[in-house]
Amino acid sequence: MMDSEFVITAPPRVSIPVAGEQRRFPVNRIFCVGRNYADHAREMGSDPDREPPFFFLKSPEAIIADGGPLAYPPQTANLHFEVELVVAIGSGGADITVGAALDHVFGYAVGLDMTRRDVQDVAKAGRRPWDLAKNFAGAAPVGELVRAARHPAADDAITLEVDGSVKQSGVIGAMIWSVPEIIAALSGYQPLHAGDLIFTGTPAGVGAVDVGAVMTARVAGLPMLTCAVIPAV
Repeated sequence: MMDSEFVITAPPRVSIPVAGEQRRFPVNRIFCVGRNYADHAREMGSDPDREPPFFFLKSPEAIIADGGPLAYPPQTANLHFEVELVVAIGSGGADITVGAALDHVFGYAVGLDMTRRDVQDVAKAGRRPWDLAKNFAGAAPVGELVRAARHPAADDAITLEVDGSVKQSGVIGAMIWSVPEIIAALSGYQPLHAGDLIFTGTPAGVGAVDVGAVMTARVAGLPMLTCAVIPAV
């Protein structure tokens, strides 16, 4: 008799902690919004006009939770940080309206969209997909989730420090597309499911980190995220 329904050992379920609770939030898919702050769009050489939002994905294996370190990834010499507000979906749906979007939110966290910038630049120059620039082990450090009793306000600060020096600083209200608009747009492409995470974009100031750097990410009202970069394993 088989002792499992699978022909190989199933990978463990990826999850992130919920502030003040023992039970954890299981991660399903990770969606990321590109160029959602005008100042960041400009620094990346793009037009910050309010074009329809576009999305890319990371796999759950990209998550670093519980304050774990980030092992410097292979195939890059230019690893960049991007601090972001992360939205956790608690109930799914398709074609969700802007007015109903926040009803689908479980909670919020601060996260880092780590990027192999040199890999991305080469892919862009060749008009090729840049999945491997965004999706790798450790590409998505995430802090503790806070349940959505309070939704982030427009004047809530979002910041990133490296070794105590502020590198990124902005406010949530500077997003081109708001959280409800992001959820509505994304759910028009495919149904959202409970357990999905959405990284909502980063303000200007992105830059490189090397081994030994300590990144500290903050969104006002949410638990701080600290992530140290360690040598490749």
